[in-house]
Amino acid sequence: MARKIGFLIVGMALAACDPAQVVDGALRKTASSVVFPVVNVSMPAGPAQAATDCILSAASPEEIRLLARDIGVEAGSSTKATIRDIALRPAAQSCFAANGVPPIQG
Repeated sequence: MARKIGFLIVGMALAACDPAQVVDGALRKTASSVVFPVVNVSMPAGPAQAATDCILSAASPEEIRLLARDIGVEAGSSTKATIRDIALRPAAQSCFAANGVPPIQG
C-alpha cells in the first residue's frame, strides 16, 4: 500500500513539471558534464564546479545546447573556445568573483 502511495505522489509531482523546465534541466546537467572536465584541468574540483555553474549561468540557451552535444567525447578545440568565450563575459567574471573562483585570463 505504501508503495502505491509513493508511486501516486511521484506521478503527481511529474505531472506538475513543466516539460520545458525538465528539458532545460537535462541540457544544463549534460552541458555541465562537458564543461566541468575542461575547467577542472586548470583548478581543483571545488572551484571548478563553481566556475562550471557560473559559465552555464552566463551561457545562452543555444550555447548550452551546443555544449551538451559533446557529451561522451573529449572536448575539442571548438568546445574549449566556446567555454573560454563564455567564461570571459562580464556576467561569468562577476559570478567567479562572487564565488571565489580565480578569474580566467583572456
